[in-house]
Amino acid sequence: MSAVFGTLHRLSRAPSFTSMVTVILLAAMLLIGGALYEGFLSLQVMLNLLIDNAFLLVIAIGMGFVILSGGIDLSVGAVLALSTMIAAWLLQVAAWPPLAVIATVLALGFAFGGGMGAVIHYFRLQPFIVTLAGMFLARGLCYLISIESITIEDPLFVAMSQTQIALFGGFISPGALIALGMLGFAVWLAHYSGFGRAVYAVGGNEQSAAMMGLSVGRTKILVYAFSGFCASLAGLLFAFYMLSGYGLHAQGTELDAIAAVVIGGTLLTGGYGYIAGALSGVLVLGTIQTLIAFDGTLSSWWTRIVIGGLLFVFCVVQRVMAFKPK
Repeated sequence: MSAVFGTLHRLSRAPSFTSMVTVILLAAMLLIGGALYEGFLSLQVMLNLLIDNAFLLVIAIGMGFVILSGGIDLSVGAVLALSTMIAAWLLQVAAWPPLAVIATVLALGFAFGGGMGAVIHYFRLQPFIVTLAGMFLARGLCYLISIESITIEDPLFVAMSQTQIALFGGFISPGALIALGMLGFAVWLAHYSGFGRAVYAVGGNEQSAAMMGLSVGRTKILVYAFSGFCASLAGLLFAFYMLSGYGLHAQGTELDAIAAVVIGGTLLTGGYGYIAGALSGVLVLGTIQTLIAFDGTLSSWWTRIVIGGLLFVFCVVQRVMAFKPK
């Protein structure tokens, strides 16, 4: 058994190994779908994968940074819901201009995440506990605003919801373009900036990063602040998509984001992975849902079953990568 693990470990030592596995898996799923269902590989179906999962991609980007730093953020789904509620209330009840609402929501998300990061660093608390508390707090704040859904009728939000941008004979939504733009920025931030290098260093070994002179505390706080910003931006994209704010929006989305990041090739132990892998991970999850929808005979719960199986496989792959042969 040790020899088998050693062989697999040597094969998996390439930095892009898990990302390549995810891309191969995605291609195989698309080809199987195309063979089984007519129209599955049409351009619009592929674009719909981005349109329907734009908010999840943005959340997965923020979660990717958190996991790279060696942490976890369970609050992102609740922050998304809170962002939709704040946006809807400010637009419909307080009658704020939409651009001011957008700026306020993004600033609050950044501050919320940064606050959790500060608590984690200065009080030496586990990220799991702090962000779990943040999740409950954000969900509770939703119901302080309203226990009912708030419909958004602002012209800018309606236009963002209904606009279809022509692309090679199909169309894509503004929200999907925003998500792809955010992905491009995040890839640059992770791989070509000092902050990104610090995130990888802290996730690899926090004590070594401190001995190198890196500001561990500042990096942690900014990582969670960025995750909060991404969650609030995802909330705005979700508000564009649904044209409503509701405290029950995006339940369980934090788990989908973690799954997308892990399937995309980022190690849960931190310090290894590619932010771009969030896109392939999200597309894998979206493709599973699309396959089940095209089949028409399977319950939507099969999505969770398949995702659970994939997570198990990728956790085994991560264990193989971490195995050190004697």
